Amino acid sequence: MNEVRVRVPASTANLGPGFDCLGIALRLYNTTTVRRGRGPAKGEMAGEAAALFFRESGIRRFAFHWEVEGSVPRSRGLGSSVTVRLGVLHGLNELAGRPLGRADIFRLCAMLEGHPDNAAPAAFGGFTISPPVGRLQRYKIGNGLRFALLIPGFEISTPSARRVLPGRIPLKDAVFSAGCAAAISAAFATGSYQDLAGCLDDRLHQPYREPLIPFLQPVIHAARKAGGLGGWLSGSGSTIACATLKNPEKIAGAMLAASDLDSAVAVVVGADNSGVRILP
Repeated sequence: MNEVRVRVPASTANLGPGFDCLGIALRLYNTTTVRRGRGPAKGEMAGEAAALFFRESGIRRFAFHWEVEGSVPRSRGLGSSVTVRLGVLHGLNELAGRPLGRADIFRLCAMLEGHPDNAAPAAFGGFTISPPVGRLQRYKIGNGLRFALLIPGFEISTPSARRVLPGRIPLKDAVFSAGCAAAISAAFATGSYQDLAGCLDDRLHQPYREPLIPFLQPVIHAARKAGGLGGWLSGSGSTIACATLKNPEKIAGAMLAASDLDSAVAVVVGADNSGVRILP
């Protein structure tokens, strides 16, 4: 085998209060093609992924080159870096004869990312809980639940969004967010998606990131008013996501209007329950 194509879904992380722990895989994809042999420069992200793969797998290094195409925009809080890292890692793994399992590759991707919240759903699909300690949990998401995404035309880097976070959180805010995160997890575990209403608010990171996305609360309010269950800042932004059981197109339109942005798109997607796929 000299070439492999790897499809990786976008992901939305945090879901409000589930900071660095909760994530959902979305039906929005990037496809990475990895080929044996020398080609264009690999780039820092792919180079780091390759170095880690060869070290952890024990496979002798071989030359490769890669390219990515698809619909996941960069630096918008939809896990674009994970689509590249997982794409390269799985591509190399296939070319090398599959020395590593899917769980091993997820672990390597989470190491490269620094946190597992996007890597977990992209790797395995569905709704995932990936706590700092303990086992990862995954639940399939029913077709009835849809996600409206407002994707602004500007980027926000994850390091920049992390720099605005405080070193300490008031106890009452931590308790509020912990309760909401637990309720979100229960709703997905049981498939009782209507119970997400009122549980997607956050006091851990979103209030501190609002100066970067000043239209965050108006957009979430508009989504709820149009019938959505609730909204959140997807990852570190700039995308805003809303979960809904009805009228997703109407909600997406309301979000776009409330943003008052000159450059933005609103799309509706379902959940991806498969995760990474090796394409024929």
